[in-house]
Amino acid sequence: MNGPVRHAIEIHYCTQCRWLLRAGWMAQELLSTFDGDLESVTLRPGTGGVFDVRVDGEMLWSRKAEGRFPDIVELKQRLRDRVDPARDLGHLDRSHPR
Repeated sequence: MNGPVRHAIEIHYCTQCRWLLRAGWMAQELLSTFDGDLESVTLRPGTGGVFDVRVDGEMLWSRKAEGRFPDIVELKQRLRDRVDPARDLGHLDRSHPR
């Protein structure tokens, strides 16, 4: 019998831009909100101003495409919409409706 599907998150961040702390904080936030749904959260160093968040290999957020960093609430909402659309994020959904 198979267990619940667990998802892999990858945060690809620019080391030249010193975005490790931002990437680490976002990883921590995603882990604490989606702890039972995540198989892994990987920090992947890069260069050239990259800040991408992928779930199961698919782009969830790209700083270059969006023109900005994600607000943690919208990142959590996008992840929820991908992995468990029926899930209620509690106060996050009430303060930032979809």
